[in-house]
Amino acid sequence: MRPFISLSGFAFLSLAVSLAAEPVPRVGPTQLPHAMHTPMQDRARITVGVHSGDITGADNRALQAAVDFVANLGGGTVEIGDGEFLMRDSLHLRPHVTVRGKGSKTILRKAKAAVSALKLDGDFGEEQFTVEKADGFAVGDGVAIWDKNAAGFHTTVARITGSTGHTFSLSLPLNADCLVSEGAQAATVFPVISGYHAEEVRVEDLTVEGNQTENISLNGCRGGGIFLYRCPGAVIERCTVRNYHGDGISFQQSNDVTVRGCVSEGNAGLGLHPGSGSQRPHVSQCTARKNGEDGLFLCWRVKEGLFEENILEANGRFGISIGHKDTDNLLRNNQVRANQEDGIFFRNESEGMAGHRNRLEHNVIENNGVKREAAGIRVRGATHDLLFKDNVIRDTRPVAERRQTVGVRLDEKVGAVTLEGNRIEAAKILADDRLTK
Repeated sequence: MRPFISLSGFAFLSLAVSLAAEPVPRVGPTQLPHAMHTPMQDRARITVGVHSGDITGADNRALQAAVDFVANLGGGTVEIGDGEFLMRDSLHLRPHVTVRGKGSKTILRKAKAAVSALKLDGDFGEEQFTVEKADGFAVGDGVAIWDKNAAGFHTTVARITGSTGHTFSLSLPLNADCLVSEGAQAATVFPVISGYHAEEVRVEDLTVEGNQTENISLNGCRGGGIFLYRCPGAVIERCTVRNYHGDGISFQQSNDVTVRGCVSEGNAGLGLHPGSGSQRPHVSQCTARKNGEDGLFLCWRVKEGLFEENILEANGRFGISIGHKDTDNLLRNNQVRANQEDGIFFRNESEGMAGHRNRLEHNVIENNGVKREAAGIRVRGATHDLLFKDNVIRDTRPVAERRQTVGVRLDEKVGAVTLEGNRIEAAKILADDRLTK
């Protein structure tokens, strides 16, 4: 007889764990997490041009046809050739689609806007609107609708899908009541490039011409030359946005967005506008100049971002603005210069809402305060645990023209701020109002 061998429960369990820990050998690529196939080497690619390409045309319809074709194949690349494309609606981005142009040779130009007061109230959830003047409104156009109480995210931006006289149907329901008594209006204004709920989109080497003089303003919560809403993992590279009647580049509620090597100039609103809970943005090697408001505006709840090697210059308010729950960001190696007011501004927020634990390192902050006397860095509100390290803060203009008279200004409610290794040249190095409390 064979001898009986007994394994205790402990020994058996140890053997099972040991066997389970052995790695399973893999042969070849693994299947994708959301598809029943392995990664493919070649994806859809289509070209668009004014005169030549797989699709030809000189307006948003040709571009959109290409993007939608590629999107219906699960993603790929749309390559746009030389020329100017007239945009009567946004180029609507789709998940996993790259849109690539040829830099300054590929121009997406915003069409002239039609504007009219509403003739009838627009009700929340309604999918049509009626205007006083219908001229310039057409099926297929992008349109925005709002009144003085329905700004920000309550502004509706959609497409016109049909018309009967002065009444037009919409692709989306109205976000809010828009009342005639509150100045309700409609206008064919929209982001020139727009992404909603589109993950892993890429926009590369395009020029957006906003045609500001023929358009009215669209706020940065719903608009921008390039605008993203809930587009995780989006990448915008080497794009120029100019003369848009609103923000240059705005992304809202979009995590892990990369903006690299872009130029935002001459726009009526903010140059670069990460906002509304966008976590871990990376904005680098960008230029925001001569915009009507701030060069870089960290809106609400921008956290754990990296902003580096950017130029923020000659903007109409602050070079950089930080505020509502904007915490744990690193801003380094930026040049902040010749802005109308303070170079870097921490907004006035209560302790629970302020921009804590932000770090400014190796930045050059110079010649700000074009409009009035200003500080290189000003901290307001109950903001605390800031680190300013190895920055250069100075005014190099002729003495009579110097307006950046304070290096660092701390308002009375500000908490702990660490200054380390900064080189500050100013009439007043540190204005610390905390000392007067």
